[in-house]
Amino acid sequence: MSEVPEAVSREDERPSRASEAFFGRRRGKALRSGQSAALASGLGRYGLDLSSPAPDDLRRLFSSPVEGVRLEIGFGGGEHLLHETTTRPGTGFIGVEPFVNGMAKMAAALERQPLANIRLFHDDATLLLDWLPAASLDGIDLLYPDPWPKKRHWKRRFVNAANLDRFARALKPGGRFRFASDIDTYVNWTLLHCRAHPAFEWQAHEAADWHTPYEGWPGTRYEAKALREGRPPAYLTFLRS
Repeated sequence: MSEVPEAVSREDERPSRASEAFFGRRRGKALRSGQSAALASGLGRYGLDLSSPAPDDLRRLFSSPVEGVRLEIGFGGGEHLLHETTTRPGTGFIGVEPFVNGMAKMAAALERQPLANIRLFHDDATLLLDWLPAASLDGIDLLYPDPWPKKRHWKRRFVNAANLDRFARALKPGGRFRFASDIDTYVNWTLLHCRAHPAFEWQAHEAADWHTPYEGWPGTRYEAKALREGRPPAYLTFLRS
């Protein structure tokens, strides 16, 4: 884009859609026994239990001291989340992924390299957002979410007025919502929705601001595929006012 766009229970028993915001599959290829064991162990160690109230200070969720807490929704293969947790040990990270194969991959990585500044949630992100205390997050990342490219499915996109209200409630003033996608219609959709929401201010002044990856960006396998197929990504940042 060269111009500013216009504004662990049995997994096989999970329904395809458990709550208001999650659509799509929760399972891919069947897990091998080692993956299943890693998943159960990882969720036992890092998984969040929403049946108890959230602590007033989210930093208490982590076993090492952290200065702030960020959330990544739909971490996929976990490349970005693992990079952030290992390079920013002073920040706590909560990773959400309802897709069992992605969560199993993350659990296996944490089995190989345990981390004290990460927690995981294996379900719909809206459930977690509603559980979090108000003004408790320093940042929210939504990176390459399912674009639902068919127009009749756009209502399924995670960015919508209700979820932006959730973001606004959970983010601290000055907190950042970061969104990356290679799908122009979803980028424009997100800009329009965030511009229409009074709590968010787009942090861009020229094209380079949204064409340039975030500082320290490690890239993802999905992004590499998009670039090979000629779909340049956009990297949007919105400030919670």
